[in-house]
Amino acid sequence: MTNTWQNCRNLLCIRLDNMGDVLMTTPAFRALKEGLPVRLTLLTSSVGAAIASFIPEVDEVMTFDVPWMKGASGEASTVVNDLVQQLKARNFDGAILFTVQSQNPLPTALICYLAGIPRLLGYCRENPYQLMSDWVPDPEVLYATRHEVERQLHLVAQIGCITENQRLSVSVSENVRPRVRAYLDQIGLQRDEPGLIRPAGDSEEKRRYPAEQYLEACQGVMQKQGFQVVLTGNASEKNYVATLQQTLGDRAFALAGELSLEWFLALIAEAPVLVSNNTGPVHIAAALGTPVVVLYAMTNPQHTPWLVENRVLYFEVPEALRSRNVLLQQFPGTAEPKASPQRIVESVRALLRPVEKSV
Repeated sequence: MTNTWQNCRNLLCIRLDNMGDVLMTTPAFRALKEGLPVRLTLLTSSVGAAIASFIPEVDEVMTFDVPWMKGASGEASTVVNDLVQQLKARNFDGAILFTVQSQNPLPTALICYLAGIPRLLGYCRENPYQLMSDWVPDPEVLYATRHEVERQLHLVAQIGCITENQRLSVSVSENVRPRVRAYLDQIGLQRDEPGLIRPAGDSEEKRRYPAEQYLEACQGVMQKQGFQVVLTGNASEKNYVATLQQTLGDRAFALAGELSLEWFLALIAEAPVLVSNNTGPVHIAAALGTPVVVLYAMTNPQHTPWLVENRVLYFEVPEALRSRNVLLQQFPGTAEPKASPQRIVESVRALLRPVEKSV
């Protein structure tokens, strides 16, 4: 298996889901770049593509929302045929298919087969025969048993690609960080005082921690710890975030819809602590070394913060919002400690790092 991959120069990596999933695959990207002399093209969703330009290991990005993943639009047969033709024209030497344990890799494998890509490495629960040249039987049948980063590092190790640096990878321009600091000064945030960032929403309702408990936790860290709170979110959440800010008072700052992704990365890099649902900002913080308190909906157990100081607090998903995918209906372990406003306050206090004044 290993020898045939050593001839690859033009490699396609496929990660079709969300921003956090792409970030958790970056150690595997690094292993591929260290193990093979390849140009790495990432095929990902429009959501995943947003972060890809900040990942140094990725040389080029192809954006495509396939019809068997959330967020797709258009006539399925037309868009799939278009994707096959685009891949065929790129003359890839091989492709690596990165999937979470609950995803079926066969639709994507079929696209690579039709595009004439000669090598394909990926996990599968059943024998894919000619659809995958390098099939790795997926041991995680009922539920995930290892972290997502470990899963993908193990996959690329099958073709001899390993790395000693297993941290998540994302870059922030040094030119951006002082501009963000100046903006924070402009809006009145005291950067020599402790603070935290609290992203507003989540791509899935089932992963949203209840707003009233979030508010109680924010009030707790502001009153008991003397914190400032920066509330972020996308443009559609602007009114919601403004309402939170009004409730919390003048030591809370509402920035929903005000920041580009690059500025948001720099903001997280500047923050002493991030408090968030288990979603993309958690993995951004892990990549940038910012401590994280994650309010973790009991869905995918393998997506906790990677190689960063953290506290994981769990809460149950309401029955009506639970996944119809049977592989996501079991949550192994005790899922403790439970998320509560008091535990959030205690976790923030435990993770608080000294705020460094910039020169």
